[in-house]
Amino acid sequence: MHGMQERPSEIPPHKLITALRGYDLLPAIIFLPTRRKCDESALEVAADKRQPADNEKAQKRQELFDQMAAVSPEIRRHKHAKVLVNAGVASHHAGHIPSWKLTIEKMMSAGLLNAIFATSTVAAGVDFPARTVVISNADTRGNDGWRSLTVNELQQMTGRAGRRGKDLVGFAILAPGQFQDPKKIAKLLRLEPDPLESKFRATYTSLINLLDAYGNFEQVREIAEKSYAFQDTLRKVTSLRQRQAALEKDLIKPSVPGGQPLSLEDIRGFERLVSSRQRIVERMPATRAELRQRWLEENVQPGRVVTQGRSAKRFFLVISVHGDSVSAMRDDGQGKKFALSRVNRVYGNTYRLSENTVERAFLDTLDGKNPPLIEPKPSAHNADDGSDEVIGKLIEEMTAKMPELWQTVNEAAELDRIERDIAFLRSRIWEPFMNRAKVLDHFGFLDIQAEKVTEGGKWLADLRIDRPLLVGEALSRGIFDELEPATLAGLIAALAADSDRDFGGLYLSDELLDAVSRFENVAYDVAKVELRFGIAPAEELNLSAAAAAEHWAGGMAWNLLVTRTKAEEGDLVRLLSRTGEALMQIAHLHASNPKASTTARTATEIILRDPIR
Repeated sequence: MHGMQERPSEIPPHKLITALRGYDLLPAIIFLPTRRKCDESALEVAADKRQPADNEKAQKRQELFDQMAAVSPEIRRHKHAKVLVNAGVASHHAGHIPSWKLTIEKMMSAGLLNAIFATSTVAAGVDFPARTVVISNADTRGNDGWRSLTVNELQQMTGRAGRRGKDLVGFAILAPGQFQDPKKIAKLLRLEPDPLESKFRATYTSLINLLDAYGNFEQVREIAEKSYAFQDTLRKVTSLRQRQAALEKDLIKPSVPGGQPLSLEDIRGFERLVSSRQRIVERMPATRAELRQRWLEENVQPGRVVTQGRSAKRFFLVISVHGDSVSAMRDDGQGKKFALSRVNRVYGNTYRLSENTVERAFLDTLDGKNPPLIEPKPSAHNADDGSDEVIGKLIEEMTAKMPELWQTVNEAAELDRIERDIAFLRSRIWEPFMNRAKVLDHFGFLDIQAEKVTEGGKWLADLRIDRPLLVGEALSRGIFDELEPATLAGLIAALAADSDRDFGGLYLSDELLDAVSRFENVAYDVAKVELRFGIAPAEELNLSAAAAAEHWAGGMAWNLLVTRTKAEEGDLVRLLSRTGEALMQIAHLHASNPKASTTARTATEIILRDPIR
């Protein structure tokens, strides 16, 4: 089309290698956006008969390959084994088994390969420099589709260029292609590296371990606040505290030389009297809508039942109120958020937010045992109750003794704002921990009141596993006790796998389907409690992963498993390794969960057979 800039066509892989060789730029790492493109490129170069042979290097590659195969015989079956040895090129990405990737890395480090075709994720995880790196795309493909390369990814990729002791400089080449963008790459290279991001998070196991080690929430809170994850927040808190200290020092200075210093108590007490009187004046509603909003703010509280919207047919149990936003549980168990102004009726009883009382709250309201509050009429609220006059007299008395108090009101109000801001910032750090503490308290893994980890919590803390609370609650209910090793392996794989990774269409056995059904009940119970305390429930179970692991633990041969699942070998190895590691964690719980521990130990031995290590 007229006016559109035409993108240059892509250079075929074999021509790219030929061009690099002509400029003495081999060996090279050629970064490609997808796994399939890496595999196809290696095969295409190997099929090009015009590529010069190097028999001496081919012989050395064969020797090194044989050495590696003696330890990891599965690499002999790899579909690219001949390509690697004969052509000296290879594909390297997460879809290959670890022993294959290790073989590639050793050959590259020994200077025996001409080129590796790799995905961008490889750059951060390995250390095999080349003379040249070739970047074919300004974008990369992630789990959520295409996105631009980040500064750090590009630096990791270009950082592979140049071999220590062999090359004075390394070369980074932008190959033309449909998705190449030299301007974007040049801009990324000039930018500062992406900021480091801490992986420290509020998790069930981190909270239990910290509480068990330090014995009280205050110390756990201090440790959380010092984490690198909250450095920005902590810097803001420190800055506010410095301003707070300077204000306090300034406020208590005498207003005249030789005069008496004011006390902070008097200054802050006076400011609260002044602001209280201001609020009383402001609280006299000018309209019915203002009065109604104020009444709702005072009466819509956690634990009360309300109706909302025009129809007002459904009941809602209020979970929390933040400003004008109400979080509530509907009478059919669904969570709902709505504006405070949409509330119709407010019912008088206040119920504790626990599983046992939720149903009672709705039944009482339906049966008339929880009558609605009577909303006051505007005339009744507009009457002055005399508090304005009382506060006015107190202000007069204080300023008669200390007239200079009037000069401190603005700074004292700022002091109040600073304290509120500090409390808010600290709560942002601590709230995720406290929410998890409430969930753990509900399931008996810790005691919030006593600030102690229970016996159940102590063995839960030892579970270095994905979704420890789900597994811990399932163990507590004995769900794992009667399972066969293959069934347990399948269930744990469903938890260990990425929820969006597909492991084919193998069927689950009836035993595993039954175990999944019982486990889903646990997941539902845990999710209900987590939702109440503002924690996003865990992802869904991956049933294709469960089927793959069950068949592997049932004795299926590796080649057949790869064929039946249609999954890449590297993805299967990663799934089964993670499953084996998780089973090993359960196997360590022989003192607290002897039956599940024994089954897990057997399942671990079966799962971690070759080529899974």
